[in-house]
Amino acid sequence: MLQTLLELILNMLAEASTTEISKKKNPKGIKENMIVAKEGGSVAGKARKDLEERTGRSVITGQNAKLLKNK
Repeated sequence: MLQTLLELILNMLAEASTTEISKKKNPKGIKENMIVAKEGGSVAGKARKDLEERTGRSVITGQNAKLLKNK
């Protein structure tokens, strides 16, 4: 399923945050990498919750991007 622009941006934020945290912590092995991934995802999660609180609507949709484009 394709995502909306905000969903993609938040995914990119999670990935970029994880990369930067990984550079600083230099994790070794799967367990340490999983911790870093959760930390990076937490950054995007906080941003999503803040945005949803400020706008009063969910960022996450169940819609396909093609359906959104046709609206």
